[in-house]
Amino acid sequence: MAMKRKLTKQVQIGSRSIGGGSPILVQSMTNTRTENVEETVSQILRLEEAGCEAIRCTVPTMEAAKAFKEMKKQIHIPLIADVHFDYKLAIAAMENGADKIRINPGNIGSADKIQAVVDCAKERGIPIRVGVNSGSLEKKYLEKFGGVTAEGLVESALEKAAMIEDMGYSNLVISIKSSDVPMCVEAYEMASQKTDHPMHVGITEAGTLFRGNIKSAVGLGILLHEGIGDTIRVSLTADPVEEIRSARMILQALGLKEEYSEVVSCPTCGRTSIDLITLADQVEDLVARYPLHIKVAVMGCVVNGPGEAKEADLGICGGKGEGLLMRKGKVIRKVPEEGLLDALKEELDHWNDGSQSLE
Repeated sequence: MAMKRKLTKQVQIGSRSIGGGSPILVQSMTNTRTENVEETVSQILRLEEAGCEAIRCTVPTMEAAKAFKEMKKQIHIPLIADVHFDYKLAIAAMENGADKIRINPGNIGSADKIQAVVDCAKERGIPIRVGVNSGSLEKKYLEKFGGVTAEGLVESALEKAAMIEDMGYSNLVISIKSSDVPMCVEAYEMASQKTDHPMHVGITEAGTLFRGNIKSAVGLGILLHEGIGDTIRVSLTADPVEEIRSARMILQALGLKEEYSEVVSCPTCGRTSIDLITLADQVEDLVARYPLHIKVAVMGCVVNGPGEAKEADLGICGGKGEGLLMRKGKVIRKVPEEGLLDALKEELDHWNDGSQSLE
């Protein structure tokens, strides 16, 4: 059953649109020095290959802002500038090709400086993401609500959005992030009731690959299931490619991203007679290389494997010294244990180049 999403305003980011029923965009952020164009572009291209659909780069210097011009020539996804403190950097980033800017108006400066940023964005039709973070919530909201709260985060974000709208621009995206999962979920739920601007969702500073994935899956899973979220970032203390892999899996698990392949594998038991954990990891990496929308099953024994894999397009089941290769739940042939991965790759190659049908 298709999940019902909240209908938000549509915003154009380069060649892509968000909100208004558009597909949820998977986003990440580079961790290179933006001034180093070669290194930054190299990382962005790796992220593109992993499935990244929009990329954010920090702009701490004028050199970084100017680097956007050359980076734009070499990448294929919308480029977002992350700017703090200096309004001139936001303007320079837009002048050099930024498709979107992320600012916190609270640290950009006086109203006339914010107005200058807004005017530049309006002239070029560049959306502004108004980002509020629990770690930098302003003193007045801390005092009003007795510390960092969902209410304070929402009020801060919506007041800043209203300020920009009063300056004559409404091409906005809202993000309200916290590392506290319940608070973050509550804040987005509250904000979603009060605005139709598209939402960028994420659990900020979620942590390491293991902890961060769990926190993000819980928090973002709740929000996305409620129809909240137009772009998504899984924030991890890890290679940014891992953020893309995780975001895709969260969306896929909810039925919100169907153009990627899915790997299902059994949890192992006493009947497992092969190194299923290693094999499943290898299959995960293998399948990710193919631009296919299929389900691949990896099962650890021939007792329940064929039955459990019947809903998969392709499957392999391990046994003592040999295993089974299956297509659409039917056994194709027996394969030596050490050849299971190669046999699966051969099937994927045939289907990818169109020389063989899965039917």
